[in-house]
Amino acid sequence: MMSYSLIENARLLTGQGIQRQQLLIGMGRILAIGEDLSAPALQPCQRFDAGDRLLAPGLIDQHVHLIGGGGEAGFHTRTPEVQLSQLLRSGITSVMGLLGTDGVTRHVQSLFAKVMGLRNEGISAWMLTGSYQVPTITVTGSICDDITFIEPILGVKTAISDHRSSQPSCEALIHIATQARAAALLTQKPGLVVMHMGNAQAALTPLEEIRDRCEVPLGHFLPTHVNRQRHLWRHAMRLARQDGVNLDLTSGISPHLGARGAVKPSEAILEALDEGIPLAQLTLSSDGNGSIPAFDQAGNICGMAVAGFGSLLDEVRDLSGELPLEQCWALVASNVAQRLKLQDKGEISVGKDADLLLLDDALQPCSLWAKGRLMLHNAEPLVRGTFE
Repeated sequence: MMSYSLIENARLLTGQGIQRQQLLIGMGRILAIGEDLSAPALQPCQRFDAGDRLLAPGLIDQHVHLIGGGGEAGFHTRTPEVQLSQLLRSGITSVMGLLGTDGVTRHVQSLFAKVMGLRNEGISAWMLTGSYQVPTITVTGSICDDITFIEPILGVKTAISDHRSSQPSCEALIHIATQARAAALLTQKPGLVVMHMGNAQAALTPLEEIRDRCEVPLGHFLPTHVNRQRHLWRHAMRLARQDGVNLDLTSGISPHLGARGAVKPSEAILEALDEGIPLAQLTLSSDGNGSIPAFDQAGNICGMAVAGFGSLLDEVRDLSGELPLEQCWALVASNVAQRLKLQDKGEISVGKDADLLLLDDALQPCSLWAKGRLMLHNAEPLVRGTFE
């Protein structure tokens, strides 16, 4: 017999603002929204009192090193795999995994296994093929085939303007883009080309070269870490304003977290809006579980840390002092869902997946539902990963 949950006494965060409504969920989806809902007759239904707290869409984090990252200072500096409870405590109900610098001891196949494992444990997960390396390492031997035939793969990862990248030529980047474009047309997936951005002065010049020499729509490209340096952020805003390029800012890259020369994400977003860049072109991701290496002037490693996930809500919280909360939340929910073509994610509306996050007055996670299953309550996981 199917079970249902009726969430009462909640303040729902919608695209139109905050509304006091009840929510009926079942079969993994939002079944009804209203002021005076009744539990289904002759069906088990759990009543949940939200205590007049804010109920928001679960976070969608589109940039996470699920099987670890790092390794820039030796094998012992490879970061560990993400645990389910880390994601739940941070309010994340959907995640996209990817590789980084290390495409040698980390493998796309292992990332696929992790994605499928997280799905089994109860949250929604997808991935990118590739890494910093060019030619791109894939599962099938083809970027197009990976995206076309492997359901969780939504696009491809590459890296530019970074001393750790393969320094891909314009021709190599065009090949990557055309492969992703072909797969997108076949599958109606986003076919994203996520471009890791480093500190180099070239910034987004490689993307401008692709624009001038290639017919692939710029909507397929998603430069990330664009707030890493001030010169990079200025270049990114110019391309967003003139060419409509979408930008992904990294919540974990901030001068407040020790990133020298970076632009605090919430401040960067306000700058973008002041420049006339639509909010719909912007997203936030954490870069969670990746390594945070620090290099001295000679290029030697002088420090190492691991990126967490709490920065996502930290930046939303900081931004909410300047913008309506529903606009801030779009950066980590509906905007991301649209970018990844996740039709059932990112909003609280009838028919969408019941990915929900109950927050206290400080916007800290209290309870979390992933596809209708209560997985976090009183800020503690009710469900843990298989080996936690």
